[in-house]
Amino acid sequence: MTNVLFLGYNKEKTRLIELLSERGLSVSWFDQPVSDISMYDAVISFGYRFILTADVLAKARRPVLNLHISYLPWNRGAHPLFWAAYDATPVGVSIHEIDSGIDTGPICFQREVRIDPDVETFSSGYRKLINEIEDLFEENLDEIICGSYTPLPQSGPGSFKRVRDLPGQFSWNELIEPAVKRLRCHQNKMETARTWDGAEKT
Repeated sequence: MTNVLFLGYNKEKTRLIELLSERGLSVSWFDQPVSDISMYDAVISFGYRFILTADVLAKARRPVLNLHISYLPWNRGAHPLFWAAYDATPVGVSIHEIDSGIDTGPICFQREVRIDPDVETFSSGYRKLINEIEDLFEENLDEIICGSYTPLPQSGPGSFKRVRDLPGQFSWNELIEPAVKRLRCHQNKMETARTWDGAEKT
């Protein structure tokens, strides 16, 4: 029997653990730092909050897969939907191999996703992306289990954001388009004020 380690979201947050179990796989779930994954045939990361170090990755029997709700290489790191909307970059979902970087590994499966910013809030858009990546995982489950997919290197510089980069003057329950317009306007005013302040000091 194939032994799978599922890192991150539990059964209440994702249907993928149950999906893997229904396929007859032995699934272990963990949401704490791990130091040895050598006893598992496959490792899946989805919503996992910890970094897998190079030493840990080196012990894996095959590349560890991560599910990321962005269209890589765009919006690596934190809050990808927000930054896709704010920076006007592609929205999508990607399943990729984990390497030494953050969301920089070769892409196994991905697709763009249409999010209507006039209809969706950040929260509802996030839920839609979760559903899309779970669908993408299920559609390609046989290849994922067998490891028969062909990973492709990420192309282009893309973008990366940290948690601390997120502006604080909005609600996740706001409609995306008006919130982004307001935040951009606020940012432009701040930049203009800094420019004038700098000019006055010189």
